[in-house]
Amino acid sequence: MTALPPVVDSATWRKELDELRAREKAATRELDAIAAQRRRLPMVRMPDYTLVGAEGPVRFADVFDGRSQLIVYNHMWDPDPDAQWQCGGCTSLTSSYTRLDFLDNYDARFVIVTQGPIEAALAYAERVGNKMTWYSTADSPFGADVDAPPGGGFAFNVFLRDGDTVYRTWHTSGRGVEQLTFTFSLIDVLPYGRREDWQDSPEGWPQGPAYSGWLDSPDIARLYGPAR
Repeated sequence: MTALPPVVDSATWRKELDELRAREKAATRELDAIAAQRRRLPMVRMPDYTLVGAEGPVRFADVFDGRSQLIVYNHMWDPDPDAQWQCGGCTSLTSSYTRLDFLDNYDARFVIVTQGPIEAALAYAERVGNKMTWYSTADSPFGADVDAPPGGGFAFNVFLRDGDTVYRTWHTSGRGVEQLTFTFSLIDVLPYGRREDWQDSPEGWPQGPAYSGWLDSPDIARLYGPAR
């Protein structure tokens, strides 16, 4: 039988919740302070790259589509032309971004950039039901210049455009990426959490290997793709 949290009276539960809330509010204030520091970061001027979109080559400054700010998710890509599936983590992460028009009110846009050829990238997006706008940097040093080289990892990068000049303002990868999706935020409020063996959980809690609960690319295609 799976272990259960202890059962207490309402007053005891409320007292422990209030103690936890104090830590949660402290974490919120720290996140506010981190965001304030992020807004004060300097920036780096970027070269005039050319990427490739669904309509053909496009200057990086034009990827902003008239906005001044741009979020880019660098999606990992297997260069094997026979590969049916791409990175499961990237595929799962980007499947969560389905309604992005709210960024218009913030003068911002969010796109995916990958090292894969644009035809293959668009076909993959269709296969897994991804509705975001994709660009290829297969023929550009852009990926390598923003810490997502061919054969390399995933990343978030943020850019600011001033006219035709583009600056890089922020970057994160690794577990920094999980802060930008609601997936883990929802799972972490569950009593059993992520159920991964690296986490600090009470004795008897269900736990398995890291990533064991994550959806893989075929799962995303089954749930959201055209064949669902």
